Amino acid sequence: MRILVTGGAGYIGGTVAGLLAQTGHKAIVFDNLSHGRRDLLPAGVEFVEGELADRSAIENLFTRATKNGQPFDGVLHFAALIEAGESMIRPETFFRNNTASTLSLLEAMLACGPLRLVFSSTAAVYGEPESVPIREDARLKPTNAYGESKLMVEQMLGWMRRIHGLRSASLRYFNVAGAPENAGGVTRGEAHEPESHLIPLVLDVGLGRRASIRIYGDDYPTPDGTCIRDYIHVSDLAEAHLLALAALERDEAAEERLIFNLGNGQGFSVREVIESARRVTGHPIPAEIHPRRSGDPAVLVASSDKAIRELGWKPKYTQLDDIVRTAWLWHQKRYV
Repeated sequence: MRILVTGGAGYIGGTVAGLLAQTGHKAIVFDNLSHGRRDLLPAGVEFVEGELADRSAIENLFTRATKNGQPFDGVLHFAALIEAGESMIRPETFFRNNTASTLSLLEAMLACGPLRLVFSSTAAVYGEPESVPIREDARLKPTNAYGESKLMVEQMLGWMRRIHGLRSASLRYFNVAGAPENAGGVTRGEAHEPESHLIPLVLDVGLGRRASIRIYGDDYPTPDGTCIRDYIHVSDLAEAHLLALAALERDEAAEERLIFNLGNGQGFSVREVIESARRVTGHPIPAEIHPRRSGDPAVLVASSDKAIRELGWKPKYTQLDDIVRTAWLWHQKRYV
C-alpha cells in the first residue's frame, strides 16, 4: 500500500512510517518539521514538507500520485500539538492546529484522495473517568482543550462517514514510551522541548542531566500513594495503527467508524516507573515529593480488550522494565 503519514517526522508517526517501510509498504511523510526530525526518517520513506492547513498542497499531492498511477491507499494522521497543559493556556492554537487543520485534510481526501483514515486520537477525550479501566463506551467529557480538539475531530469523522462514506478508525491512548528496536539497535525515542513526560524526565536523572525527579503527590488512593498511568510501547502502538488500517479495508460496509482504546490494561504508578528506571539504569534516581498538581486524577488506565479481540492486537512490551529499557538505550545514544 501507499500510505500518507501526516506528522510522520515525529516520534510516533516516524515509528509508524518505519514499520510501514519494514513491512513492504510505501510511506510518504507529510510534516512541517515544527516538532519532527527529518534526519531520523528511515531509508525508503519519502518526505514532503508542508502545512496540514494548506488544503491545496495535500490535494496536489493526491492528484499527482493518481496521475502517476500510484494513488494513495490511505492516510495515517498523527500531526497534532499534544501538550495538554499548554492547551489550557493557548486553546485557540490547539483548535486551529488539531481540529481546523484536520478538516483541511479531510476536505482534500474527499476531493481527490483516499477515503480511508486512521486517526491518532487520545484517551484525553474521556476526561475524569467514572470507572477504570476505561472502555470505549465511557462518557466523553474532556477536561482540557487538547482532548476537546481531538474529540471534535472524532465527531467530524462520524459525519464524514455518514454523509460521504469516508471510513476511519480512531485510536485512543494515554502515554507512549520506549524506542523501536531493530537489527541496528534503537533508532528514535521520545523527547520534547521542554520535556514534561515522566519516563524521559526520569531517564534524564539517570544521565545526570537533572539532579532529581519530582513526584507530585504521594497521598493518592493508590497502593503506593502516587498516580497510576497507562503506558504503551511505541512499537506496539505502531502495530495497532497498521492493524486498524487493515480493518478498514475488511469492514468497508460497516456503517460506523472504528474506535479502539490502546494501553497496557493495568497501569503503573509514578513510584513504579522510578523503581523501574533505577533497575534499568543502575542509577539511584533521587526523588522529591511535591504537592499534588491540580486536575491530576489518581488512576488513568484504558481497557484494550476490544482492540485485542477485534484487531488481533498482541502487545509485545507488556513489562514496564522492557519499555524503560528501550527508552534508556535510545537516551544514552542520544546524548553520547
